[in-house]
Amino acid sequence: MFSIRKATPADEEALWGILEPVIRAGETYDFPRDTDRASALRAWLAPVNDCFVAHDGERVLGTYVLHANRNGGGAHVANCGYMTAADAQGRGVARALCAHSLDAARAAGFRAMQFNFVVASNHRAVALWHSMGFDTVGRVPEAFHHPVLGYTDALVMYRRL
Repeated sequence: MFSIRKATPADEEALWGILEPVIRAGETYDFPRDTDRASALRAWLAPVNDCFVAHDGERVLGTYVLHANRNGGGAHVANCGYMTAADAQGRGVARALCAHSLDAARAAGFRAMQFNFVVASNHRAVALWHSMGFDTVGRVPEAFHHPVLGYTDALVMYRRL
């Protein structure tokens, strides 16, 4: 079992332990693959983000950030980014983080959630987001340069809250 709570400064080492392998792989996020620890944490823990972690009482298993997708007239739509520790995948962590983020977004007054850049070759994430009620509302051809697959599409996914 695990629970989800707001991240604290004490979580930074655990967050980097999750972010670094995802960033280095370069397969699902647009962080440059050589992003250093300080830059990654500065981006993930930016003041505009509400950062949460899933933990099992001993360690952090996954994380997400929640923020407005846009400013001004678009500020009623939320956006999130999620990462799960490699050895915690397949345990329902990402699904729980997404469910939590939908509730947190509703509680914060958002009316919808939009993912702007889901790498189409990230089949597990695409299937999960569809199962959580997101629709693919756009496809940007060859928008992501995957280190193994080459140029691949990015999806825009959306759901009302």
